[in-house]
Amino acid sequence: MRRTVLVIDDVDTCASTLELVFAGIDGVDVLTAVSAEQAWCILEDSPVSAVVTDLEMRDMDGFELIERIRAHQLHRSLPIMVITGSSDPDAGRRAASLGANAFFTKPYSAVLVRERMEQLLDHDTHMP
Repeated sequence: MRRTVLVIDDVDTCASTLELVFAGIDGVDVLTAVSAEQAWCILEDSPVSAVVTDLEMRDMDGFELIERIRAHQLHRSLPIMVITGSSDPDAGRRAASLGANAFFTKPYSAVLVRERMEQLLDHDTHMP
């Protein structure tokens, strides 16, 4: 069974790095979006198994995207991972309160991010 991970980051090198991290997971295809608006269009048109989003983006921030995903009946249980360079100490707590399943700050461990994504894809788990 093929699964698709949607990576949203407006910095090409960040998105490309995550694409490589997740491409190593068996049966996973990776789509990338450079904005939350573009990601929303992909979510409306393509089956996605998990979302990875940055928080700081130009058109719509990651918090708003998480809220939008959780408000949509078809995407309500979609696993969401946040990977951000934000220095806001409350960002993780806020993302979790909105429904994010995992939270990492940049720089991150590619091994831990990959392991957590594998868990999210295998189980509908929620961030503690």
